[in-house]
Amino acid sequence: MRILVTGGAGFIGSHLCRRLLNQGHEVICLDNFFTGRRENVFQLLDNPRFELLRHDVIEPILLEVEQIYNLACPASPIHYQYNPVKTVKTSVMGMINMLGLAKRVRARILQASTSEVYGDPEVHPQPERYWGNVNPIGIRSCYDEGKRLAETLMMDYHRQNRVDIRIARIFNTYGPHMLENDGRVVSNFIVQSLRGEELTIYGTGEQTRSFCYVDDLVEGLISLMNVEPEGESGNVHAPVNLGNPNEFTMRELAESVAELAGRELRLRYHPLPQDDPRQRRPDITRARNLLGWEPTIPLREGLVKTIAYFAGRLEEAIPEVAVKTE
Repeated sequence: MRILVTGGAGFIGSHLCRRLLNQGHEVICLDNFFTGRRENVFQLLDNPRFELLRHDVIEPILLEVEQIYNLACPASPIHYQYNPVKTVKTSVMGMINMLGLAKRVRARILQASTSEVYGDPEVHPQPERYWGNVNPIGIRSCYDEGKRLAETLMMDYHRQNRVDIRIARIFNTYGPHMLENDGRVVSNFIVQSLRGEELTIYGTGEQTRSFCYVDDLVEGLISLMNVEPEGESGNVHAPVNLGNPNEFTMRELAESVAELAGRELRLRYHPLPQDDPRQRRPDITRARNLLGWEPTIPLREGLVKTIAYFAGRLEEAIPEVAVKTE
């Protein structure tokens, strides 16, 4: 198939492009390079089935494709709060443009939504039927509410125009190609450990997250895109949680990163940011039943691979980086 991946030079998008190419598809990678990097897809440029376009989804584009993965949006607080109006435009105007394209060329479209639609959840773990607890005027709302409205647009285009949609609610994901300065906890802890710095913990460190390695997530996205509605399998157009149901505190994560990076654990505490969720863990029952999908890569295994990636990126600043391999 001919497949469009918006945000394709970003963290998750670049892994998705590579996986789709390996399956034999033609891939058009579209990115405005705000948080995406050319080097993430550099090794793909020689593939005759890969095309890289510099374009912002806020502006319309007409392409002939059969599937669209819409991943275009900054996903870390540092980046989506840098220009919150642009973040909302990316989620809303970008979604309208991609849905319009899908409608015109009759393409199936998958929206990369987020666990942030649940806000600071009062239900734990979070099933798809939970409507969330989101502050609509807080500093995170440009991302949270933008993604919620994107889901609204997806469902309305499906109901009104019969666009074939898929919605993935992505929980915390980590792995190679993350940005060193994106402010997310895994990259923060790894970079600080490799530099011999104190690890920054916000609040008490008892707040929890679940962490899914990027390879597992990409398999979930592709499975969701290609699942067909059959019999009693369920509504393929409704949102599906994709994430790892194993839950860890921030302190437990810090301890694992320091150990695997071969560094002494030193912590520095800061106040908890506004509207930061106290706990976050997906209920993936629907993904298991609908897709036959669940993560397979344990946190420690994924951290080893991610630490090795960051060690390579930091090797000029740190000539000798000791990373445990077991």
